[in-house]
Amino acid sequence: MLTELQIREQMGERLLIAQSPWGRARLRFQVHWKRWSWNVVTGVAHFLKRLFDILVSLAALVFLSPVYLVIAGLVKMDGGPVFFRQTRYGLHGRAFLMLKFRSMVVDAESRLKELLARNEKAEGITFKMKDDPRITRVGRILRKTSLDELPQFWNVLKGEMSIVGPRPPVRREVELYEQRHRRRFNAKPGITCLWQVGERHGGLFEIGDRNTIDFEEQVGLDVRYIESQSFAKDLWLLLKTVPAILFGKGA
Repeated sequence: MLTELQIREQMGERLLIAQSPWGRARLRFQVHWKRWSWNVVTGVAHFLKRLFDILVSLAALVFLSPVYLVIAGLVKMDGGPVFFRQTRYGLHGRAFLMLKFRSMVVDAESRLKELLARNEKAEGITFKMKDDPRITRVGRILRKTSLDELPQFWNVLKGEMSIVGPRPPVRREVELYEQRHRRRFNAKPGITCLWQVGERHGGLFEIGDRNTIDFEEQVGLDVRYIESQSFAKDLWLLLKTVPAILFGKGA
């Protein structure tokens, strides 16, 4: 580790170099080279993530099409439309319509105000209620197994979402955000994420109960993911989502 004296000596040498035309040109080249190198590295990372999203979402939409048809039939029998479209907010706070298989009654959105007083989430930003009366019979099964999330692979294919990333909030939540919460918008929203599989402490095989994670911890985990995301991490989180769902703790 460099001492304070060594740092000052280096800074002095750079100032001397910068005083000559050749020195200034050299420093400019170094700055541009580092910037270009960083853009190449981040560009490749974004390309791999987008390629991963396209391949996984296409495979899911094609190979799970029989499952889609069965679920659509069951939801339709329960009355109302098959899909539920809701405005969510993603990368840089941009709004988009997120798709889900409908798991609630048709007027669920308008009935939410009546139930806010029974919100089990203490901070009041997100909403959760045990035995929510708006959830249909088929919807309870879909939510328990996370099958209601399957249509979001279409959002991923369109580029509005990613396979892995912070879950996109609804407008009511965003209106209650403080500035630090908006750091979640620095990445494309995802179908699954750290807190969806209950990975709170960074354990390689860690799977926990997402229902015990409050809003502030969710934000902290999302920020941790954004600051350390990688292709390998995305792949591993996707694999962990499967057992998380099977054990009733996942996305």
